[in-house]
Amino acid sequence: MTSLALLAWALEPVRRGWHVFPLRPGDKRPAGHAERLCPGTGRCADGHRKPEQRATTDPDLVTAAWTTQAYNIGIATGPSGLLVVDLDVLKPEEQEGTPDGVESLLALCERAGQTLPPTYQVRTPSGGQHLYFTQSTGTRLHSSAGRLGHHIDTRGWGGYVVAPGSTTPNGAYTVTDESPVAPLPAWLVDQLSERPKPDPHTVMTPVRDGTKAAQVALERECAIVRSAIEGGGQGKKGRNSTLHESTCKVARFVAWGNISRSTVEEAIQAAGESTGLSAAECTTTIRSAMAWILTHATPREAT
Repeated sequence: MTSLALLAWALEPVRRGWHVFPLRPGDKRPAGHAERLCPGTGRCADGHRKPEQRATTDPDLVTAAWTTQAYNIGIATGPSGLLVVDLDVLKPEEQEGTPDGVESLLALCERAGQTLPPTYQVRTPSGGQHLYFTQSTGTRLHSSAGRLGHHIDTRGWGGYVVAPGSTTPNGAYTVTDESPVAPLPAWLVDQLSERPKPDPHTVMTPVRDGTKAAQVALERECAIVRSAIEGGGQGKKGRNSTLHESTCKVARFVAWGNISRSTVEEAIQAAGESTGLSAAECTTTIRSAMAWILTHATPREAT
């Protein structure tokens, strides 16, 4: 896409009052230097300016930037007063039956007895979805990963989204719903509000139900869940992925009649919540994993 075509796309969010900044051409990463390479001169004379700080609603500055280079477009969600719900698709290596972002969000709404209002939506090149909402005055929700559910991230303060009109080697970001941007529902504000850090010394009550093998498996998987950290790192899975995988492993014992479903769900739920995941998110992930295993486990596996 040409610089002039991208300029037109860049001016559209500015017209809405949203703060934009350049991304590398054909890429999702911000243009300009990284903080570790900051020269400390020019616009960074008083310290490195991150993309959120550089983002602007000045059409003259936007025009000057995009007429020199075919930049992709980033929207700084926090300064723009936005909270964008990012629904991801499954990764190729993920286990069959793992919920994607859309399924996780539908399950969250069903369990909460709530629906989402129509709002502005963008489809990503991978097939994911960005649902745009406005943050109410007085709230300052930051970006999150997996807090609402498996494969659901949010972009608020400290984050950004790639705007429509931008392209990558995998395709373009396209608007799929032109509805006005709706206010973020209060029940989601509550879900995303900061909570006290969990007590790292939480002790799990020993399992008293089921065969010895099932008890040992449940206690082992609960320990694995409790040790998970947000976003994973160093080769480890994130909290929600760990919760889903561990639930699947123990659910087989439920399918074989070695331990009760309620015992497993109660213990895994407590382990998941101890990592800082919300109760709603844990329940969605656990029920999804449990339902899949109970449907597909075969009696032959019990041997």
